[in-house]
Amino acid sequence: MNLLQALSILSKSSPYAVSTERSTEDVLATYKEHIYIETDIETDFFKALTSARASDIVFLCGSSGDGKSEILTRYSQKHKATHDFHLDATHSFDPSQTAIQALDERFTDFKGNTKPLIVGINIGMLGNYAEEGSVENDDIKRSISAFLENRKQDIASNHTFLDFEQYPKFTLDHEGSTSDFAAKFLARLTEADLDNPFFASYQNDVQHNGHTTLTANFALLSLPSVQKNIISLLLKARLIKDQFLTARALLDFVFQILAMDGYLFDNLFSGADNELLEHIQAFDPSNIHTRQVDEFVLQFGLGIEDQGFTEVKDKVKSIGVYDVDSAMSYLRLVYLLKDEEEYSNDYTESLKADFENSLVNHYADVWLLHRDFDGSGKQKKLLNKFYRETLISAIHRYCNRNAPTLDKDAYFISEYSGFKTAVELEVKPNFGGILKGGITKIGSFDAHVQVDGNELLPMPISINLLELLEKINQGYRPNKHDKNAVLLLDEVLEQFVTVANEKDTLFILKGDKRYKIVNEDNEYFEVSGM
Repeated sequence: MNLLQALSILSKSSPYAVSTERSTEDVLATYKEHIYIETDIETDFFKALTSARASDIVFLCGSSGDGKSEILTRYSQKHKATHDFHLDATHSFDPSQTAIQALDERFTDFKGNTKPLIVGINIGMLGNYAEEGSVENDDIKRSISAFLENRKQDIASNHTFLDFEQYPKFTLDHEGSTSDFAAKFLARLTEADLDNPFFASYQNDVQHNGHTTLTANFALLSLPSVQKNIISLLLKARLIKDQFLTARALLDFVFQILAMDGYLFDNLFSGADNELLEHIQAFDPSNIHTRQVDEFVLQFGLGIEDQGFTEVKDKVKSIGVYDVDSAMSYLRLVYLLKDEEEYSNDYTESLKADFENSLVNHYADVWLLHRDFDGSGKQKKLLNKFYRETLISAIHRYCNRNAPTLDKDAYFISEYSGFKTAVELEVKPNFGGILKGGITKIGSFDAHVQVDGNELLPMPISINLLELLEKINQGYRPNKHDKNAVLLLDEVLEQFVTVANEKDTLFILKGDKRYKIVNEDNEYFEVSGM
């Protein structure tokens, strides 16, 4: 079997995109078996499955394409004698029946037999059943509602919910940010071992036909640093574009970057018919404009080649990369190979700095500080730097955008007939709130601030909001395109105003004049500055 035929099982249009029970003699099924990765949720599912008693229901739930059918198909045949399985809760048993009615029937049958029930179900269908299921299954509906509303104490003891969303595909850690699932899959797909049927097909293609674009792409994807950089792109899509990674989307993504007409480094940024590629397109390194990158594009157009660039061009020929005819493509190639020692030289190292993404690194650092905060002095110092220099500074600038001459601790409140009012507020991090807060998802962390000792509501900070805060500190004025972030900032300022209304001292400004009004024990007002 040639490499393209083998890789076709990864495509979302392939019949193998959704798991079903297949013949053990199916050749392509052996290819799919080779790349199967056991995940943490599968481990927990197996524990729940094998420990389930007659009255138990185990719900395996998530979104479309996350791998529910893969797990359920693997265990349904082996355990069908002792367990009942409802593999897809979006389906019914006959054309005249709805999916809700099918679930009603399944739950009713379950209550009359002696086997535990295993249900594969989408989160949306769970919500629908909680609303529309039959009255006789109110006990199950109550458990489902409790699960969806995160009221763990109200979930029936014989109901277990395993949710893919609680098993994130990405992790942020001090050793580096990665996706364990994607890393294992890419390594398994490309490992240079004849027991790997994909590698055997690749090697056979090269031996009989020489290198093609497809085999060159497979060779590129086999490089550990290329895999790492691709995972970094997927992480950026998750954090910046809020694009979740499902197993099916990942497999199709890999098929597209390998099997499309171009080289892998161009295919990555083609924006093809794949949700991951559509978002990764926004991170195309050829769109970066720095002095060195622009000089490279200009020199390439004039036919001038740096010796270091020529070395890279010659080296990649050994893996089948020959016909690259644009500066854009070479920039993408260098971006992918920037951490591969074999292709590294002074020239690629000088470009590497332009490709680094400081925003993601900064977000990961601050996210980890919040996650790991234990109240120690060192951590307080590091967190205080973020709060003072980034968050509080940006809030102060945003609040005072119409009164930029106000002092560091003064905050603009309102304006009447050309007179601006302001108050002095002590704004600082709320370390107690941070300590109690906790973090469960990588998409955001809660910032905790106190104003004059009053705790404000937690402020969710996403990577996009962090970027806006940094831009505000550099003089940027938010506009209509920043609508969601501006709403968050305005909500914070509303809480500032609530505290400000209790202040005894008010500043009034007009032109270059400044007045201070002090409420002296609610008996009289003292005015200065006139």
